[in-house]
Amino acid sequence: MNDRPADRLAIAAAQLNPTVGDLDGNAEKVRRARREAAAQGADLVALPELFISGYPPEDLVLKPAFQAACRATVEALARDTADGGPAVLVGTPWAEDGKLYNGYCLLEGGRIAAVRLKVNLPNYGVFDERRVFAPGPLGGPVSVRGVRLGVPICEDIWTEWGAYEDVVECLVETGAEILVVPNGSPYSRGKGDQRLNVAVARITESGLPLIYVNQVCGQDELVFDGASFALNADRSLAFQLPAFRECVVTTVWERGADGWRCTGGPVAAIPEGDQADYEACVLGLRDYVDKNRFPGVVLGLSGGVDSALCAAMAVDALGAQRVRCVMLPYLYTSEASRTDAARLAEALGVAYDILPIAPAVEGLEQSIAPLVGNRPRDVTEENLQARARGVILMAVSNKFGLMVVTTGNKSEMSVGYATLYGDMNGGFNPVKDLYKTEVYRLSWLRNRWKPEGALGPDGPLIPENILTRAPTAELRENQTDQDSLPPYDQLDAVLERLVEREEPIAEIVAAGFDREMVMRVERMLNLAEYKRRQAAPGVKVTLKNFGRDRRYPITNRFRDPGVPLSEPAATLAVTAPGSGAVLDL
Repeated sequence: MNDRPADRLAIAAAQLNPTVGDLDGNAEKVRRARREAAAQGADLVALPELFISGYPPEDLVLKPAFQAACRATVEALARDTADGGPAVLVGTPWAEDGKLYNGYCLLEGGRIAAVRLKVNLPNYGVFDERRVFAPGPLGGPVSVRGVRLGVPICEDIWTEWGAYEDVVECLVETGAEILVVPNGSPYSRGKGDQRLNVAVARITESGLPLIYVNQVCGQDELVFDGASFALNADRSLAFQLPAFRECVVTTVWERGADGWRCTGGPVAAIPEGDQADYEACVLGLRDYVDKNRFPGVVLGLSGGVDSALCAAMAVDALGAQRVRCVMLPYLYTSEASRTDAARLAEALGVAYDILPIAPAVEGLEQSIAPLVGNRPRDVTEENLQARARGVILMAVSNKFGLMVVTTGNKSEMSVGYATLYGDMNGGFNPVKDLYKTEVYRLSWLRNRWKPEGALGPDGPLIPENILTRAPTAELRENQTDQDSLPPYDQLDAVLERLVEREEPIAEIVAAGFDREMVMRVERMLNLAEYKRRQAAPGVKVTLKNFGRDRRYPITNRFRDPGVPLSEPAATLAVTAPGSGAVLDL
């Protein structure tokens, strides 16, 4: 059957949303995709990398019981193919001869007809596959209905032609006719262009068409955007699947005088820039809540922009009926904040409660009064406000089973402008990887645009006053964030250079930034590592997020040479009253 020459092959790309560890659920998605592909006339359905286990499985994949369960799941799926329907290509952990591999299996005729193993294991950024997998040997193509398909797995196509262990070159030399590439490629800004450039390079070198199949899901801090595509051998676009949505799409490939070519497929518009970031945050929040089986979420509405955007994202992700918002006013909460929060809650259609925190704050102050004595009021009392709010939100979470959404942005987390066990309380943060200026941009964006499939209302949602007045944590009279921080446009520009680009201070100063300001921001960034280590997980959208991408030691005496290493530690403490924050050593 597999040796019969063929001039036509119908291939279904199944861009689906797996859940790590849900082997039965993932297998059922394979079965549904296969039925849908069969109805579309497919000969083969191709699924993403490690779809059976979910990706990335991290150290879960080291458990022998998990490995055995994955193998049993694949074997059961293979038996399903005895019905003569479409063959299946699916990713799974594969244990063999005492080693564990990242495998891709061909299921056909009621059996596992072939297995190919990932050769190049990424070990940078968010990836640490060398920790859990062994590199596989170079392998040839698999035969499906008489067509020889090369199946390089994700990173296997990122190796340049002629390099050591070039998987694509090996496949060409062993007779591959079409490349089918399964992926677990996470979203970050500009990633689509990177993928396309890599695919074009492999096609140019190999002369073969390429089908790129990516998963679409949120998995802890990572979001996978799908956006699967195919290119003909002349590098023309054969099809483009949508981003951030599941789908199963069958296209027909025919052999001509110049090789294989797709007869035509859908071309979806792919969101870019702020729109893509917004959709990634919504998908990441939705999957975190749903896959961890929370009935809904609760968050504090302060009347500020961060909580406003988080509330809008939560409603777009889950629907208004699953979102509860709480205003937690104190002495310094302005009437404008109360009004704006109420207007936002009404526009979103969410349950909204007002719970004053004065009794809690005053009770805490009374409790520490015998110890504090006559010491002047300072950041200690400001932190008590934030921590009282955190305790109340966690109590609502406990009582109703709702997950607390925490709302701090990347600017605040960079410089420690946040309170441990206060406004940092929560289970997940959809804006964790967005700088303050980006929070504003996405808020303005949501007021004029709603993503396809979003569950929130149409039209403007966030009151304009939230977007135009000076940001403030309202922890004392007439406070603004700029009392303690540089203007956010300057702060964010410096942070992007320090965090994403790892630029030295001298280079940043040479670009036109004030040296004293840059050195101060760099000190705050270093000192706040211990807070970031205790922060809730949140969606990654930038090139380098805090967590999987950037793993700095908490105990760290190194400073950029622009900072005197002999400077006493006490002089490096920076007080940041906003959000009740203190950057203590």
